[in-house]
Amino acid sequence: MILYPAIDLKDGQAVRLLRGEMDKATVFNDDPAAQARAFVEAGCDWLHLVDLNGAFAGEPVNAAPVEAILKQCDVPAQLGGGIRDMATIETWIDKGLARVILGTVAVENPDLVLQAAREFPGKVAVGIDARNGMVATKGWAEETNVQVTDLARSFEDAGVAAIIYTDINRDGAMQGPNIEATAALARAVAIPVIASGGVSSVADLIALRDCGAALDGAISGRALYDGAIDLKEALAALRE
Repeated sequence: MILYPAIDLKDGQAVRLLRGEMDKATVFNDDPAAQARAFVEAGCDWLHLVDLNGAFAGEPVNAAPVEAILKQCDVPAQLGGGIRDMATIETWIDKGLARVILGTVAVENPDLVLQAAREFPGKVAVGIDARNGMVATKGWAEETNVQVTDLARSFEDAGVAAIIYTDINRDGAMQGPNIEATAALARAVAIPVIASGGVSSVADLIALRDCGAALDGAISGRALYDGAIDLKEALAALRE
């Protein structure tokens, strides 16, 4: 199971939010590329990037720090936030991004996901963010009446590389991931599932790995910044 260190970008800085609320942002590093390099030096295999401003604006806002990370780090990176048209998808992949994450458009324009997955095999993931089992969009600001499993199943044969499932109520709260819901989703679809939200200890990572469903990976942010998870230790534990 891959551990994806998260770098959430707001106003050019690496931050973490509490339950997705932009006014509850804690700045952890004003040099996101330096933060990314530190994660790479610790041995991570991937980076998970989020353009928080972009998620609300509907277009890339933190392009400069993302480009700096791509230039300075030699591990693959995935990016979500404000990617809502083919031109933006093409631009990011041309700049060296390994995988784009489509969230809001997966609900509002699923045909774009299908088209992108066809044109860029292995480079398109769907981000499904949920409160109480229902999908939220536009930086988690808007609730929908779409169920997580229904949205995931709609992309079953699209060639999507992964589904990144975030339990918003757990995100940044350091209360542990929603293992039951994540495992249920992984069992419901053949698409690889990456867990996100609430991972706060190495024990949480081991519990996800051993949950009985084949998870592709887990994303952790605040716990790495707070020191609750030592990245080297976590990577070693997951490789055992």
